[in-house]
Amino acid sequence: MSSIFKRSVLLGTLSVIISCSPNQQDEREDAYSLRDAQGGYVHPHFSQGDGKPVVYQVFTRLYGNKNTTNKAWGSIDENGVGKFSDFDNKALQDIKALGTSYIWYTGVPHHAVINDYTDYGISLDDPDVVKGRAGSPYAVKDYYNVNPDLADQPENRLQEFEALIKRTHENGMKVIIDIVPNHVARGYESLTRPDDVSDFGENDDTSLEYARDNNFYYVVGESFKVPEGENGYRPLGGETHPLADGKFNENPAKWTGNGARAPQPGFHDWYETVKVNYGVRPDGSYDFDELPADYANKDLSEHRAFWKNKDVPDSWVKFEQIVHYWLDKGVDGFRYDMAEMVPVEFWSYLNSSIKEKKPEAFLLAEVYNPSLYRDYLALGKMDYLYDKVEFYDSLKLLMQGKGPAQPLEDIQASLADIELNMLHFLENHDEQRIASPEFAGNAEKGKPALVVSALISRSPTMLYFGQDVGEDGSEEPGFGDPSRTSIFDYMGVPAHQRWMNNGAFDGGQSSVQEVALRAYYEKVMNISATHPTMLGKYASLHSFNVKIAENDVNNAYAESMFSFVRYTDSSALIVVSSFKNEKINGLKISLPVALLSEWKLVEGSYAAVGMLNGFEYQLDVGRKRSAASITLGLPAFGSAVLEINLAPTKP
Repeated sequence: MSSIFKRSVLLGTLSVIISCSPNQQDEREDAYSLRDAQGGYVHPHFSQGDGKPVVYQVFTRLYGNKNTTNKAWGSIDENGVGKFSDFDNKALQDIKALGTSYIWYTGVPHHAVINDYTDYGISLDDPDVVKGRAGSPYAVKDYYNVNPDLADQPENRLQEFEALIKRTHENGMKVIIDIVPNHVARGYESLTRPDDVSDFGENDDTSLEYARDNNFYYVVGESFKVPEGENGYRPLGGETHPLADGKFNENPAKWTGNGARAPQPGFHDWYETVKVNYGVRPDGSYDFDELPADYANKDLSEHRAFWKNKDVPDSWVKFEQIVHYWLDKGVDGFRYDMAEMVPVEFWSYLNSSIKEKKPEAFLLAEVYNPSLYRDYLALGKMDYLYDKVEFYDSLKLLMQGKGPAQPLEDIQASLADIELNMLHFLENHDEQRIASPEFAGNAEKGKPALVVSALISRSPTMLYFGQDVGEDGSEEPGFGDPSRTSIFDYMGVPAHQRWMNNGAFDGGQSSVQEVALRAYYEKVMNISATHPTMLGKYASLHSFNVKIAENDVNNAYAESMFSFVRYTDSSALIVVSSFKNEKINGLKISLPVALLSEWKLVEGSYAAVGMLNGFEYQLDVGRKRSAASITLGLPAFGSAVLEINLAPTKP
């Protein structure tokens, strides 16, 4: 029995399917076990052999924390911290129950923190150039080790992470970690780098603003100055600290991570980091060989061959050494921070090297400029990019009641050639929590968005921990702001902690609404991960139904809804979501004649099973396929996922 049916039986949601005849049930299970969906596509990172990837992002130091104090600017002793060991088999199976195939452990590489680890040979970090008390995971201090906060025994921190990699694999999932190529912490120093690896900046000529093989850019003749705070800001909330003196010794000053060139960056600059030099001169010109345009059509081996005998900037080599180090540790892929701030040629160099070593490696990049998407996929050889600026932003407006659904149809059409590569999400560490007042104010409003985001395309879907139980990010953590779960502070995550229930992961402290939301996420995400139509074809029904409704006053379909189909030669899903806070009865969804012809449906009625509620529905096809429709009802913020068998009836 496939995983979607296993989970559904346990949740008691698909009673209609379970009560069908043995032969019908066998046919359904056979469909789910297909590795290659008929009329579809074998995904390069398929989940458990028969579906598309689900990425579960955890903020590693928050996930297992059971402390509920949540004092603003609280220390690690006051507010607590999660550990690698909190991801035991029970926790990992709880994550896997959401259809997860990859866990993105955010904040693993050793970044600047305020906690004192000098007993382990680690230098103190200066609060004047650390954001928050726990520090930003994107100000990496040592790429060859892991955050000591996450270890039960800091001296064994690397071995504890290696054990977590092993446990994750044993529980049927793979491991992704962050690589932050654009910048490193101002106090970067690696204690555990291999003997043949030099530190970033160790061999730089600091008398020059720029040299190709310098790792950093310099403000020659000027010393770094700590930025001036705003609105009464003081490091650590004003707590006394021996290094919190408004000074940081850096002479000459380095360019700041976001490209700010002044010796004193602004408070809103990425002042805790320094920008890495990839052979891009200060005027923006390149000091390395550029890829010919036709390499967009060449494969990874040809990209690798292009760089084999090229002399490349030193920073390129350093990051190649870093990713190979982690691949050797068993890491299965990387999430690249702010990838568009680094030349696409570097990505061709790095990713072709990674794929030569580990062809199945999962490479996800943060790229926000839609005009760069195809370059970073075809030339940079990324597997996946965030579909943030177009799809997520449009979906967010729809959830907030500030925009129509039509842009979703338009975006999917415009990205048809790369939709497989555009990862979908509703939350991550950079975005507001759905339940926060600043976003939607209600986790229920995320339910129709989840169905659309997770099921509309062949692309991977990503969840952020706590999303599945309606975390609202309302805490006042210190450096971080409410609405986003802080990545800078020590804290607990209340809704997640209630579900975690001191490590039982049974929702024992959760509200009825939180438990129901979690069950809904499990159903939807397992459809996304395992149903064969997810790797099949897509067609929008939205504008077609909007036009029909314009001429029928009794038709409830509106721009506050969205509908589409996914299908193979043997099965189809009709997906309908309503973003309205009201119950809808007698909703009529029509299908175009061209789709009926492709499905080879003839006049008559066809059974459709609701995969979210177990109800049976009926698709009625008119004479000579003149019309076809299905009538259903939806609750407030409700969705329907209706499965239809398209396979010819056996004689």
